[in-house]
Amino acid sequence: MSENTDLIIVGGGISGASLLYTVAKFTDVDDVTLIEKEREIAAINSHRTNNSQTLHFGDIETNYTLEKAEEVKEGAELLAGYLEGTDPDREMHSKRSKMVLGVGDEEVAKLEERYHENGFGDLFPKLREIGREEIEELEPKVVEGRDRSTELKALQTPDGYVVDYGAVAKSFVDAARAEDGVSVHLGTAVENVDEGRDGFTVETDDGDFEADAVVVAAGSHSLQFAKEMGYGEHMSLLPVAGSFFLADDLLNGKVYTLQMKKLPFAAVHGDADVHDDGVTRFGPTAKLVPALERGELSTVSDFADVFGFSPGSVLSYVNILSDRILFPYVVRNLVYDIPEVGKRAFLPNVQKVVPTVDVDDIERAKGYGGVRPQIVNTETKELDMGEAKITGDGILFNITPSPGASTALKNAMTDVQTVLDFFDGDHEFDEDAFREATIENFPRVDDEADADTESDADAEGDADDSDDRVPAEADD
Repeated sequence: MSENTDLIIVGGGISGASLLYTVAKFTDVDDVTLIEKEREIAAINSHRTNNSQTLHFGDIETNYTLEKAEEVKEGAELLAGYLEGTDPDREMHSKRSKMVLGVGDEEVAKLEERYHENGFGDLFPKLREIGREEIEELEPKVVEGRDRSTELKALQTPDGYVVDYGAVAKSFVDAARAEDGVSVHLGTAVENVDEGRDGFTVETDDGDFEADAVVVAAGSHSLQFAKEMGYGEHMSLLPVAGSFFLADDLLNGKVYTLQMKKLPFAAVHGDADVHDDGVTRFGPTAKLVPALERGELSTVSDFADVFGFSPGSVLSYVNILSDRILFPYVVRNLVYDIPEVGKRAFLPNVQKVVPTVDVDDIERAKGYGGVRPQIVNTETKELDMGEAKITGDGILFNITPSPGASTALKNAMTDVQTVLDFFDGDHEFDEDAFREATIENFPRVDDEADADTESDADAEGDADDSDDRVPAEADD
């Protein structure tokens, strides 16, 4: 059996789902097929238990440069706009306060410099500099039990989107399926992608698919497919598994700590869960694992395929892991997984956010956490921060570590242009309609000010009506 289509997307996580949605809804490509090896959409890293549920804008991520924040900001606003427009009942997301916390003179000075001198206050109009009293109003547990002599400051914003990325991916696929010419195959494992003279054959355990163009959006496996086809020879992966610790409802929103600029991994933060505000998560940890999926031993050999055991890969790992900042960090994170010892070692990270927490108040979250593929450039022997795209003749490979979920729609918009180039300009992308369905719904400062003005006017109107009625009732 062989099925013919214009475009095949391999991978049904948030990246593949957002591209399917964008192609199906906003281009005139006739036939598009998504193939996913799991029996449901977003079953691996996009699942709500396997990531920190954060929509990254770049406002409180203190390892981002201003340039990086500018790039991420538009992507986050695209997704936030989509959520505002399609999820009014907040079944896929919630919106809470979000802040990055500076503790002590040195960290407070860094936040002040970031906000006033580095341009972040200008880039993010909703971001506010707040002191101990306002922090306590928003997050009482952050201040409770903390030494009053310790300097405390935060950069806070109301745009603390907490997102179930798995649910969002499913909504993308559902919206795409409503369009003609869309086919979704779940529980179908891709075994090989073969490039021929007239297109591509995607071989699966449920038959072959023929297509003019292919996008592989399969997380860490994207590089595996690329290398099998002769692409990405200068690249390897450093797979990092994140874990979390759970506590009761200690926080109302998101509280981040300052991050090290040299590390690509998120600093420990506390978050209220997207579906259960009675649970607070702390994490993530960052443990190196020789596998492409968490808890899947079969992907150890997949990692070996990606690593390649070439001199370039080996020397790259040695160079990266011998770093005087990264190496102690890696060792520390290994300790966090040891029963009992681990949570005692992790406790100071939690107490940085909530000082009164004791070791008995936290438990390691069993079954939580995914794998984030950090990209290694085997030519420079260094980590490449951010996402990677490998483009061939009619084929695109996407490798998306954090914040790939946050920027999924922006990546999809970029990838659509690449895909349309594959078709030599025979199809078009309605970018205006795409933006109208996404970023145009994102609430701006001016919009919120107008809404507040209207509310005040309505209140004054109600008060005026009341004043008119009272004398009449008195006359009666």
